[in-house]
Amino acid sequence: MCGIVGVTGKKNTVEILINGLEKLEYRGYDSAGIFVDNQTGEDYLVKEAGRISNLKSAIDDNIHGTAGIGHTRWATHGVPSKFNAHPHVSEDGRFYLVHNGVITNFSELKAQYLKDVNFVSETDTEVVVQLIGYFANEENLTAKQAFKKVLSLLEGSSYAFLMMDREEPETLFVAKNKSPLLIGVGDGFNVVCSDAMAMLKETHDFIELMDGEMVVVKPGSIEIENKNGEAVSRDSYHVEMDDSDSEKGAYPFYMLKEIDEQPAVMRRLLSEYVENEETVKIDDHILNAMKAADRLYIVAAGTSYHAGLVGKELFESLANVPTEVHVASEFGYHMPLLSEKPFFIFLSQSGETADSRQVLVKVNEMMYPSLTITNSANSTLSREATYTLLLHAGPEIAVASTKAYTAQIAVEALLAKALGTVTGQVKAIDYDVYHELTAVANAMQAMVDEKESINDLAKEFLSETRNAFYIGRGIDYDVSIEAALKLKEVSYVQTEGFASGELKHGTIALIEKGTPVVAIITDAPTASHTRGNVQEVLARGANTITISMESLANEGDQIVLPDVSDLLTPLVSIVPAQLLAYYTSLNRGYDVDKPRNLAKSVTVE
Repeated sequence: MCGIVGVTGKKNTVEILINGLEKLEYRGYDSAGIFVDNQTGEDYLVKEAGRISNLKSAIDDNIHGTAGIGHTRWATHGVPSKFNAHPHVSEDGRFYLVHNGVITNFSELKAQYLKDVNFVSETDTEVVVQLIGYFANEENLTAKQAFKKVLSLLEGSSYAFLMMDREEPETLFVAKNKSPLLIGVGDGFNVVCSDAMAMLKETHDFIELMDGEMVVVKPGSIEIENKNGEAVSRDSYHVEMDDSDSEKGAYPFYMLKEIDEQPAVMRRLLSEYVENEETVKIDDHILNAMKAADRLYIVAAGTSYHAGLVGKELFESLANVPTEVHVASEFGYHMPLLSEKPFFIFLSQSGETADSRQVLVKVNEMMYPSLTITNSANSTLSREATYTLLLHAGPEIAVASTKAYTAQIAVEALLAKALGTVTGQVKAIDYDVYHELTAVANAMQAMVDEKESINDLAKEFLSETRNAFYIGRGIDYDVSIEAALKLKEVSYVQTEGFASGELKHGTIALIEKGTPVVAIITDAPTASHTRGNVQEVLARGANTITISMESLANEGDQIVLPDVSDLLTPLVSIVPAQLLAYYTSLNRGYDVDKPRNLAKSVTVE
């Protein structure tokens, strides 16, 4: 959520800022703005509510500069509006600031120092920039000194700040705490961004920033200080990803592109993690740390949490290790009684999920080992965990996660196989994960090739309904929860996933004539029971869609999946559910990639 870009030392600053903001659209936002300075006394502030296209329309050819900052805002304090959009400016017009995060004590600071200031927004961010202006004027401080003083007052806050001073127009002032921010290194110029993807057209070399650091960025220099004011030297790292990797190509939406990419992701994971079609290549340090644990704790949010539910089945079945799955936002503040030797696994597509990070901070304080499974190398969760495994799924731009979810499950399967093998579990040793995942990739391809028929189902059953249900048992229940989330988040159909055996314990009261109910049947021991539940809802007027494994299929099942290993059925059964969500949103005329009120990377708690 929210996105930051900045550049100094480039004549085409406006173009760079707008391109960078467009690359960050996937994070979710409700307004956008830029501030640029041409170093000759002219500067420009442009802000608009809504899409970046609105901002672009407001920028004419006269707006130009060689340094500037930009922002996409996702509302936390104050409604989405032009006035609440960033950059915010101090009352004297000297300082301009963009911010990701939440300032927890902004009200107290406003009351203490800024009683006589006229505010134009409802945001916590404006309090910060007004404080910088206040201290610069009242105490005759330089921009850097005033910036540092304000940082020292922000108790317990999360922030990524990028500031410009009209009196030092080529300088960018940068600081971060709990929110991601990078410095991009160029030749005669430098950039700042909250995601490397925003600046890959300009550079592939980036410097990561640590919490509490402040940076002064000029076209030819980057000066990093830690919270004690000591100079910090840090090498840049190179990002291999090409800017074109994130392009839609011929696809109308990223979500459809990313659904289609899932078979290729499975094959890529096999090439990354499997050696000679037999041995799973996982670092011995990871396996030894997990082997020493008496319980695994999977911590995640949203779709990643649902991937963790499937992971529990995999770790307990293949590695025979007790596994718990927890919602990050709950776990951090209501931590359960832990086992004697816990091992923590953090699942996060972005590696920047604030709820998960606050758990990881506490885990590190308790000195427990941890592993982050993420799609983003050098992300915060990756850097701060003991170990990292990458998803190798490529950029996922659509807000609704698809290929990252299946990649997380596949990596969990590979890890469970490797762990079970080193601990001597017969089931894991005999489990041919290479050929099983190859079969999954083929089955996924068969499903993505059924777009037309799945679109027909979406039109018939889901195009006009207000609510819907997914039901299943065992591992199918895990998938039902994720399938329901996909449908609700992109089509706004109120959808819930339920254990089908629980219908009779209350939920069936919600079934009425025409209610869509999607049943997932891949679990052989409970297949007949779920079919009985389908009959129960049919008897009450429901419109049903059945997604079944071929070996369990009955005549009349609308979606039949190729058979795969019972532990890996979620990788296949979720694909038609993803497509149902996509086409339902499309048929209702919504922006599939950017659902309302949602953000791709949730960087605030």
